[in-house]
Amino acid sequence: MNEVLIYSDKPSLAAELVGFAREEEHDVTIVTFSPEEASELVGCGASKVVLLDGDSDIPENNARALAGLIDEWGVSLFAVGATPRGRDLAARVAGYLGCGMASDVSAVHLLDGKLSTERLMYGGAMVRSEEFSTPVVVTIPSGRFEAVRGVDSPLETIVIQPDMRVHLVEREPLSQEGADLSCAPRIVSVGMGVSKREDMALIEGLAAALDARIGCTRGIAEERGWVPAEQYVGISGVSVAPDLYLSVGVSGQVQHMVGVRDAKVIVAIDKNEKAPIFREADFGIVGDLYAVVPLLTDALVTAR
Repeated sequence: MNEVLIYSDKPSLAAELVGFAREEEHDVTIVTFSPEEASELVGCGASKVVLLDGDSDIPENNARALAGLIDEWGVSLFAVGATPRGRDLAARVAGYLGCGMASDVSAVHLLDGKLSTERLMYGGAMVRSEEFSTPVVVTIPSGRFEAVRGVDSPLETIVIQPDMRVHLVEREPLSQEGADLSCAPRIVSVGMGVSKREDMALIEGLAAALDARIGCTRGIAEERGWVPAEQYVGISGVSVAPDLYLSVGVSGQVQHMVGVRDAKVIVAIDKNEKAPIFREADFGIVGDLYAVVPLLTDALVTAR
């Protein structure tokens, strides 16, 4: 059985990575640097949770010590949640180990000391396959695997020596206006087919009827500024994996569809019957969104 070590500063993403390890029947341990996160992670279904007490406010300062533990424990795969902090820590650990690393993979398979990965290239137009000898470090975005829950895992604390060459000078809260779409079961996404800002009320009404979050294309967030940037879905935005992704006035260019390829059901509303999104959608409605959306909203409200 291969040993898999997991880290993510987002406990929900750590639970997804445990789902991957359990799916392939690997022994899995979660590491964390936060006592608060440790108490949440014990219910994620791992074999155990290890709190690394390095007495440092900067997790990246513990990369060298973590690399030493990975070598000592004979870990085959260090799987890291693909958050900004996770990517930083993963690269440092791979550097200290002198091992292979693959970023933002969409599939991982570990067997007999070999690791194969797949990741999207060129805006999702190609899939790149790679093979590594273990140990290997990979980063994995949210939405790739199903989170698991189990009985509480044993919690162990190990004291480590951090690298204190980097010091925290100041903290400033990051202002986030938009909703977190990563765990949303239903998303209504708005595209450039919506012509006026006041027409966003149509989208909000439809989202409310579905109890859904609102997503958008890049143009809506960055050019028009109608929706916070955190809700922009696409290759340079967020990737989502909802049960239902309902797009309204979204043409479906590849840069956008990369972010929704893991949605279970895609429904598209657009007046252009040749819009690329209809090639990706499970269900399509060709029609004027200003006629279709109110009818759909009324039908959903009536059905409740």
